[in-house]
Amino acid sequence: MEMLTGTAIRGLNILGSLFLFVLGIIVAVVIITFIIDVRQTKDTVRRNYPVIGRFRKLFSTLGEFFRQYFFAMDREEMPFNRAQRDYINHIADEGKETVAFGSTKVMAPGATLFANGMFPKLEGQHSSITPVIIGPDAQHPYEPNSFFNISAMSYGSLSKPAIQALSHGAQMAGCWLNTGEGGLSPHHLEGGCDIVFQLGTGKFGARNEDSTLNVEKLAKICENPRVKMIELKLSQGAKPGKGGILPAEKVTAEIAEIRGITKGEAAISPNRHVDAGTPEELLDLIAKTKEASGRPVGIKFVVGSFVPIEQLLKAIRARGLDAAPDFMTIDGGDGGTGAAPLPLMDSMGLTIQESLPLMDDLLREYGLRDRIKLIVAGKLATPSDIAWAFCAGADFVNAGRGFMFALGCIQALKCNKNTCPTGITTHDKRLQRGLDPTNKAVRVMSYAKAIRSEVEMIAHSCGVDHPRQLTRDHVMIIQADGRPRLLSDIWIDRQKAIQADEVN
Repeated sequence: MEMLTGTAIRGLNILGSLFLFVLGIIVAVVIITFIIDVRQTKDTVRRNYPVIGRFRKLFSTLGEFFRQYFFAMDREEMPFNRAQRDYINHIADEGKETVAFGSTKVMAPGATLFANGMFPKLEGQHSSITPVIIGPDAQHPYEPNSFFNISAMSYGSLSKPAIQALSHGAQMAGCWLNTGEGGLSPHHLEGGCDIVFQLGTGKFGARNEDSTLNVEKLAKICENPRVKMIELKLSQGAKPGKGGILPAEKVTAEIAEIRGITKGEAAISPNRHVDAGTPEELLDLIAKTKEASGRPVGIKFVVGSFVPIEQLLKAIRARGLDAAPDFMTIDGGDGGTGAAPLPLMDSMGLTIQESLPLMDDLLREYGLRDRIKLIVAGKLATPSDIAWAFCAGADFVNAGRGFMFALGCIQALKCNKNTCPTGITTHDKRLQRGLDPTNKAVRVMSYAKAIRSEVEMIAHSCGVDHPRQLTRDHVMIIQADGRPRLLSDIWIDRQKAIQADEVN
């Protein structure tokens, strides 16, 4: 008994000493932190409230977590709310989703409703649809299999396993994968899917030192039959008027080699193509790219000022239809990216809701609508978003962030910090370890197929055979007074207002 008592006392003494030691360390840390905070001049709160002021940053950081999981309602968050993210996650896992008890959609101004037909299409009674061919006069025209495809996301912005998953998933889903402006990597080609090779303003992968086009390098890339189209990116939704930004910590040796840049240095693209400063120069660059690639060539841009767009369309009419780009990819001003200045992300460029009907009308006005196919991107990730785009005039729809959610993105908003917790936008091997390309490729396929199926379901409910047969008479927009109006009526009113302004 005495032995047990002695052992207990010695144990208590050790624990007491350990407690005092830890307490001493804590006190020392507090004192050192106090001195540092009082003497520093960068942070006013820490200087005025040493030690305690540090908790403000901690709570602000934790606030993102608590808002997302505990306090935000299902349809409150931005840029994508929980209802949207959960929907994509479910269909990526299951291939389809049904819900019970009724909709939680808020019919706020701007919300869309589709006009179901009195006699919807029966299963198996849908008429065959004429295929859409992009660049019919190109050396290698392209007839896409899917109306819903993967938008531009570069290797660099996204990690190696993310690109591998997208490549294999695109092949299984029968859709194309846009490389983004970071060049064509082996990981894009790994799955054997159709590739849209994007040439941004830096022309990574097919560039000269001065960022002009290297036709030999482009021709070499296009020897691969999987490369189906070339997209010249003029601007993108998150940062119209500014070139791509890849932080230095993301420029690995492999990425530097693919892009033709220096390892460990930030890749900052020019604000525009250095060899395309006028509509005429842009048409020259398109012609040069077509000749070198033998592929359909298009341009991607965000609609802002109407004047340069109309100047381009007039230049095309003056040269002839052969000079036109084979497609135009219209990005919305609320597009996403890994790194962009906030003023441009928040306040530059029209949303796709405004720009898509405008471009459809402009191309028709100039007699170019049949010649130029319209591809749209910009926060379109759910069936209703994509069906709306077809009503407004799209030929194809691209999604970026929707496929990121299919990869497992949790909207942690860490894309530009190389600390993405899901391994999608980081080159940290430890964080990439959690992203299994084999598993995620199946989710990518399931998401693409489910979206196509449900957009077709909307089209059939509206009484047409295919999403491309949807028109502005098939969708209604909730107005400020709570009443819905057909998009066709709204757009007629806007066109009349624009014409009145031009007259005045």
